Amino acid sequence: MGVQLIKLTAYILLNVTSSTCIVFANKMVMTTYGFHFPYALMLLHASFNFCGINIASYMGLFPQKTVPRLKITPLAFAIVAFVCLTNLNLERQSVTFYQITKIAVPPVVIAIEASLFGKHVTLQTSCAVALVCFGVALATITDPEVVVTSTNAVIGVGSIISAAIFQILASRDQKALGLSSLQLLQEYSPQAAAMLSILVPFVERIGYLPANRTSDTLLGFAYTPENTMALIFSASCALIVVLSGFLVIGSTSALTYNIIGHTKTVLVLAGGSLMFGDKLTYQKVLGVSVALAGMGWYTFGNIITSDEKAAKAAMAPPRKSPESPTKTAVSPMKPPARQHLSSTE
Repeated sequence: MGVQLIKLTAYILLNVTSSTCIVFANKMVMTTYGFHFPYALMLLHASFNFCGINIASYMGLFPQKTVPRLKITPLAFAIVAFVCLTNLNLERQSVTFYQITKIAVPPVVIAIEASLFGKHVTLQTSCAVALVCFGVALATITDPEVVVTSTNAVIGVGSIISAAIFQILASRDQKALGLSSLQLLQEYSPQAAAMLSILVPFVERIGYLPANRTSDTLLGFAYTPENTMALIFSASCALIVVLSGFLVIGSTSALTYNIIGHTKTVLVLAGGSLMFGDKLTYQKVLGVSVALAGMGWYTFGNIITSDEKAAKAAMAPPRKSPESPTKTAVSPMKPPARQHLSSTE
């Protein structure tokens, strides 16, 4: 028991630390060191993930499972759009605004699933989502640090929608293909890296010719030991976030994992204020608190509903066999418990 508690604590600390660090690492890479190449940064992350996940599979952390590549292609497109828009959003806006847009993703997931797949939610869930939206609006509408332009608005909204689409596709593909989260990552990471390899030369200034290698090109960028280590640290955090997230999900309940997520939100907001000078005004703190309260209400409501469904399923009587009464009679030599288990498999 003691060893398991130590492992669980280590998994949680690793996930919280890496998930918080990657936000500040990416912000530092793009603003402090001036590495304004978000697509190239995403390619670096995808390459690290691909190498790391295959090493983890080789070490026996999870079994490898191969599925048809075309079934994973839409998910690979979604992750590329999601991370690229997220990095652009982080580069152009404050850390606080970036984290607030992440809080706004679950309501968009619910809206998309309701409109496209007919998944209806309860009144409690609707109220919780409305509370989240109100908190996000309260924190952002009068935020002086939010740079309001048409381009930034498109990037911000696009990052929210692409994140929601990615989550929906990931959930659907994982269930439909019978994959774990790491197996799913192993399948889509090569395609994502290939897509970014094709995309980067078209959207980033490369500076192929020596005469064109200015400081605002990828090859002309002034790489130093400091910014190179920052890039490697950012990519390493991306890999650790994925691996530690899998370990936490496999070792805790849904409630614990969601509480960990809210803890990371608080740390990111505090770190944005301390490291990058984001102003935490009273209205912004109030808005974030309201949004987090809505997320907590939504999380607890979903968990209680799931527990109630599980309890009802456990208490439900076993289904009757369609066979004739003479064939369904329980033999005195055959334990009823065994018959009950076989009928529900």
